Amino acid sequence: MTDSKKILDFAGQLVNQDTEFPTLEVLNNEGKIIDQAGYEAADLSSEELVQLMTEMVQSRVLNDRSTKLSKQGRLGFFAPTMGQEASQIASNFAFKPQDWIMPGYRDIPELIMRGWPIYKAFLWSRGHYEGNEFGDVRGWFPQIIIGAQYVEAAGVALGLKMNGEDAVAYAYTGDGGSSQGDTYEGMNFASAYKAPAVFFIQNNGYAISTPRPVQTAAQHLAAKGWAVGIPSISVDGMDAIAMYLAAKEARQWAVEGKGPVLIETLTNRFGPHSMSGDDPLRYRTQEDIDEWHKKDPLIRMRIFLEQQGLWSEEKEAAVISDYNEKIDQAVKEADNIHKQAVSDLIESTFEVPTYTQKEQIEKFRQEGN
Repeated sequence: MTDSKKILDFAGQLVNQDTEFPTLEVLNNEGKIIDQAGYEAADLSSEELVQLMTEMVQSRVLNDRSTKLSKQGRLGFFAPTMGQEASQIASNFAFKPQDWIMPGYRDIPELIMRGWPIYKAFLWSRGHYEGNEFGDVRGWFPQIIIGAQYVEAAGVALGLKMNGEDAVAYAYTGDGGSSQGDTYEGMNFASAYKAPAVFFIQNNGYAISTPRPVQTAAQHLAAKGWAVGIPSISVDGMDAIAMYLAAKEARQWAVEGKGPVLIETLTNRFGPHSMSGDDPLRYRTQEDIDEWHKKDPLIRMRIFLEQQGLWSEEKEAAVISDYNEKIDQAVKEADNIHKQAVSDLIESTFEVPTYTQKEQIEKFRQEGN
């Protein structure tokens, strides 16, 4: 017998969203393990914990240097990542070399950690065609069309399944991207075909300047995965260990042929949406930013690792110094690259140029461009 009163309790359904999506947390703000079972399930060795922290620090250094380069007019488009290191780097850490990443424009650090040269990232930002060359890195260039990377991930994942590969495709978008049609279509397609895909919604609270409650009434963006019939969870995106655990388990589910997973990461960007003139204090308060700084993913990991005797100020200083040197070299490489000609851009875009495009290429070359 059905309970019509319960079924038709629309208000109750809205209230129950909070109980349906508890947040996965393993490491709290004070650097203490609050879910021992979760920590053990993550199964990170001491070496892996140090490597994870190293990559998170490197991501922070990359953000700081890229911000300065952008202010100097030496980069093109750049979306800061400070505050999202656990959401991005720790999740990325759970995937294997054979997996494919479909990034958004804020996901440059993940690509670099997978082997994309830093100077190529700078060239991509500057609009140089060599910035779209990935070599052996299994990934695609950062997607500018918001949400389109979900469609790419669904297609790549289906291809991996058809080829019988022991691999998954994974994609990142933001809370703004979750309101795009492409995100739904990508998840729906992957779900219908049980494609091995892992989708991330990095919920940093703002679609550029639009607060989450203004762009969607969904209390939890993870709920959007239920609409297409896939497992969906919400994770503390400032907790590196929780992020790693969630991504690890999602990858295992997907690679076993059970279909895709959606992971909402509750995170925050401490800076602007991009360096294209965005002032975050026009749409959020300094008090709000300060509160999120208290949840800094690097601080809690630093405390935890220091307590384990795995990290120190000296070690972090060495990581920062070493990575700054690598960025210095990358800047030189990017600055010394040959000037891009229009003919290069056309030729690198089309594998088989049409007759008209060939004419255009030849004309530009004759004009020295």
